[in-house]
Amino acid sequence: MAAETLVVSTPKRRLAAVAFADVAGFSRLMGLDDVGTIEKWRALRREVMEPLILESEGRLVEMAGDALLVEFPSAVHALRWACDIQQANERPGAEETALRLRVGVNIDDVIDDGDTLQGDGVNIAARIHQAAEPGQVVVTGAVMELVGSRLPVSFHDLGSPPLKNIDRPVRVFSVRWEQQDAGVALHHPYLEWSTRPSIAVLPLRTIGGEAESDYLADGVVEDIIAGLSRSRALHVIARASMWRFAGEQMDVRSVAAQLGVGYVLSGSVRRSGTRLRIVAELIHVANSRAIWTERFDGDESEIFELQDRILASVLSSIENAVSEIEYGAVRSRRTSSLDAYQCVLKASSLLYDFTPATFSLTGQALDRAMELDPRYARAFATSAWRLNFLVAEQLSADPEGDAAKAIEHAEKAIYLDPTDPFSLAVAGHVISFIGRRPEEALELFDSALNIDSSSAIAWALSGDTLAYLGRPDEAMKRFRNVWKLNPFDRLNFFWWGGAGIAEFVGGRYHESIGWLKRALRANPRFVATLRMLAAAQALAGEQNEAQATSAKLLAVYPDFSVARFVELYPLTRKDDLERLERGLLSAGLPR
Repeated sequence: MAAETLVVSTPKRRLAAVAFADVAGFSRLMGLDDVGTIEKWRALRREVMEPLILESEGRLVEMAGDALLVEFPSAVHALRWACDIQQANERPGAEETALRLRVGVNIDDVIDDGDTLQGDGVNIAARIHQAAEPGQVVVTGAVMELVGSRLPVSFHDLGSPPLKNIDRPVRVFSVRWEQQDAGVALHHPYLEWSTRPSIAVLPLRTIGGEAESDYLADGVVEDIIAGLSRSRALHVIARASMWRFAGEQMDVRSVAAQLGVGYVLSGSVRRSGTRLRIVAELIHVANSRAIWTERFDGDESEIFELQDRILASVLSSIENAVSEIEYGAVRSRRTSSLDAYQCVLKASSLLYDFTPATFSLTGQALDRAMELDPRYARAFATSAWRLNFLVAEQLSADPEGDAAKAIEHAEKAIYLDPTDPFSLAVAGHVISFIGRRPEEALELFDSALNIDSSSAIAWALSGDTLAYLGRPDEAMKRFRNVWKLNPFDRLNFFWWGGAGIAEFVGGRYHESIGWLKRALRANPRFVATLRMLAAAQALAGEQNEAQATSAKLLAVYPDFSVARFVELYPLTRKDDLERLERGLLSAGLPR
C-alpha cells in the first residue's frame, strides 16, 4: 500500500489592494474606560465597518485588538471603503466621544498563505496609517495613481516618511473626500448611474403654518417626483429621503452634496382662503444658479392641474424632449376627490408610529378615502400596506381577517392601476409575506421597476422576498440600491430590518445583528425585529444578549410561540426555518 502524501499549500505571491485601520489613541481610551471603549469598538465594527466591507466587496483578513486588515478587489474599492467609514463615523450628530480611526491604503505584492496576507504590501499599509491624523485616510503613490479621478477625492503630498522595516522610499498622500463640493453621494455607490442628470425635489415650505397646506405641499412633491421618475433621462432621489429636510432652512449645495445630485427643485406653498400660490425654483448646483423659476396660482380645487403645470415646466426645463406621455401616467392614477387625497396623505404621515392609536387613526382615514373614491388605487395600496404592518406587529384583533383583507386590497390596487410602482411593490410584498407566493411577487416587483427604475420601495421589498427565497446576496444588492436612491429614507428602519433577515439567511449572524440593532435604534417601536434579533444573537453565541432580547420580546408579546411563528414565517428553505427555530429556542423563547 502506497504511503499517503501530505499536501501542503504553497504560499502564493500576488497583487492585492489592502487597507489597515485602527483606533487613534486606543490605549489611552482603554485606560480611561476599558469596558466602554471595547463596547464602542465592537459597535463601530459591526454597525459601520464590517457591513461596509461586505458592501464594498472586501474581505476581512485579520483582526487584532483595535486593528483591522481588509483586502479589496481594487484600489478604488479600498479607498472608497476607507472614506465611507470615516464619513459615517464622523457624520454630523455623532457623539463627541466617538472613536476616531486612522486608515492606510496600499496596493502591492502580498504573500497569500491561504489563511492571511503578509509581505511588504501589508507592512506598508500598516506603517503608513501611522502618518494619518485621527479621522484621516492616507494612501501610497500607487493607490493615488490607480484611483486618479475615479473617485471625488483630492490628494495631498506628505512626502516619503521613514517606515520601520521598509528599506525603500514610499510616497504617502493624505486624502480628502470632495463630497461637499462635488455633489456626489456619500455612501453605497452600488446603483450603476450613467451620465443622466440627477435631481432632488425638496419639501415645499408652507407659508402661513396651516396643517392642510402641509398635506397639500407633500402631495405636490410626491406627484412631481413620480412624474420625474418616469423620465428615462433623469435620476431622481426618492421622496422618502426628503423628509429629513422638512421644516429646515436648507443650503442647496449642502443638500445636493448629501444626496448626490446636480439639480435641486425647491419652493413654497402659500394659502389664502381657498386660493393657493406655489413658487418653484430649479437650481443647477454646480454654479448655484437658478435655471428656472415660476409662480403658479390657482384654487385649492385645481390642485391637480397646478401639479401638472409644475411637472410639465420642470420636465421641459431639464429635458425638452420629454412628451406628455411621461407625466400623463401620473394623472391617470389620481383621485378626483380632494378629501380622499388628503385622507391618504394624513394616513401616510402617521403610518410608521406603530402604536394602536395611530393604527386606528390611519385605518379610519383610509376607510374614508376608499369610501369617497372606490377607484382610488393609492388608497387601497396604502390600506394593504397598513394591514401588513398591523399583522406583522401583532396588533391586529383579527389577524386572519386582516391578512385576507390586506391581500384583497393589494390586488384591487393593481387592478385599478397596474402602472403605479408603489401599488405594485406593496402588492408584491403582501403577496410574498402574507400570501406566501414569492415567485408571483417577484413578477410584480419587476413590473414596478420596469415602470420606474428609481422606485426605492420596489428595490427594497424585492430584497425582502429574495431573502425569503434563500437568495441573500441578491437581496443585499437590492438593499444597496435603495440606500443609493434613498440615503435618508424614513423607512430605512424597515430596509435595515430586511438586510438583517437577508444576512441571517446567509448565515452571517454578526452582520445580521448589526442591521437589526440599527433598525431598532431608528424606530424603537418596530418590535417585530426583536424576533429575528434574538435568534441571530443565540446562533452567534451571544447567549446573554439573546436572553435579554427575548425578555423584551415577551414583555410586548407575552403569548409568543416559536412553533406558531416559524409556521407562519415566509422563509421557503427548510434549513433556514430550522435555524430560525433553533435560534429562537436557544434564546429562551417558549416553544
